[in-house]
Amino acid sequence: MSELPPSDVADLGLAAQGRTRIEWAERSMPVLRAIRERFAAERPLAGQRIAACLHVTSETANLMRTLVAGGADVTLVASNPLSTQDDTAAALVAEYGIATHAVRAEDHDRYYRHIDAALDTEPTITMDDGCDLVNRLLSQRPEQAATVLAGTEETTTGVIRLRAMEADGALRYPIVAVNDTPTKHLFDNRYGTGQSTLDGIIRATNVLLAGKTVVVAGYGYCGRGVASRAKGHGAEVVVTEVDPVRALEAAMEGFRVLPMADAAPLGDVFVTVTGNTSVLRAEHFEAMKDGAIVCNSGHFDVEIDIPALEKLATARAVVRPNAEQVELADGRRIVLLADGRLVNLGAAEGHPAAVMDMSFADQSLAVEWLVANAATLEPRVYDVPLDLDAEVARLKLASMGRAIDTLTAEQRHYLSSYDIGT
Repeated sequence: MSELPPSDVADLGLAAQGRTRIEWAERSMPVLRAIRERFAAERPLAGQRIAACLHVTSETANLMRTLVAGGADVTLVASNPLSTQDDTAAALVAEYGIATHAVRAEDHDRYYRHIDAALDTEPTITMDDGCDLVNRLLSQRPEQAATVLAGTEETTTGVIRLRAMEADGALRYPIVAVNDTPTKHLFDNRYGTGQSTLDGIIRATNVLLAGKTVVVAGYGYCGRGVASRAKGHGAEVVVTEVDPVRALEAAMEGFRVLPMADAAPLGDVFVTVTGNTSVLRAEHFEAMKDGAIVCNSGHFDVEIDIPALEKLATARAVVRPNAEQVELADGRRIVLLADGRLVNLGAAEGHPAAVMDMSFADQSLAVEWLVANAATLEPRVYDVPLDLDAEVARLKLASMGRAIDTLTAEQRHYLSSYDIGT
């Protein structure tokens, strides 16, 4: 490629390696590939400038390729300092000509410089994972909101923030909550987070989960996935919750349900997946057993009160890649994984491509829908239209070689009528 796009990546020499990784992921993303082929023919995103703040992984790279095939001018930055695959970032720039600003383990200032670089392109579409991009735009560059048609949000934490903005009258343009559509949260959050979180824990520690007590904080779809996968590994699972309905569901699934104060002395491994702050605090660290492993699989690193843990520390040492041992005054040791950031991306590779296939298909179709309908939308949070979600499910089933029934005329009439009784 004669001229490379704007970028800030670790090493462009990693590009060939990154391309191999991206192509490997593509094998497991047939739905997104089908959408990319249609986009290339129809160019529904022509003229759009997309600023994307997402985890820079091989799966995300295939989403970027799809948006470019649809005619968009795309700039990608990282939504988490530890989730970037440096070879993927290099390949996006050098092999695919996509502007990318992302370096694994970048500091706070560089992280926001990268977000500013994306906003400097004056995007017409924002694509966010955690709402940092939208928050930066609305708080630091409010004048740009007038030229943004719409946006999408990928994750639970980001949707929570956006709904708070909407309630406060601070949201300036329509955003689709991709996270909340069934083909995203029922699969990505549950199966993707469940598998990748345990993958990260095992890679970082080589712990045998069978026979251990795993404490899962939060029983949303991500928590459901982590709990079920930990149980499948032979662990005893304890769930902590603040929502009585979710706590009841966890109990009905056979998990012990306890307050964190009671679970803290019991756990061998702790995983936070709540989307909230200070879920594991000083009083919990003080009650944990020697060698307890703590990690987070929620979007931000605030779920574990790391400053409180640091205050309790008398010694700290990195004992394995992505595993830091914190020694307390009484000699007990607590092992913190991936600096308290997303353990599935910080210590592993994130969700399998096969599940991200659906999430990123949702993203692609949501952007197409927004471009076609933005003029009629208000500045609020929208769900993915049900017909788009169903189309993603149909494409995924077809790629798996699975078929389903269709309603007969009689059945359609029965379901839409009220005059047929017993």
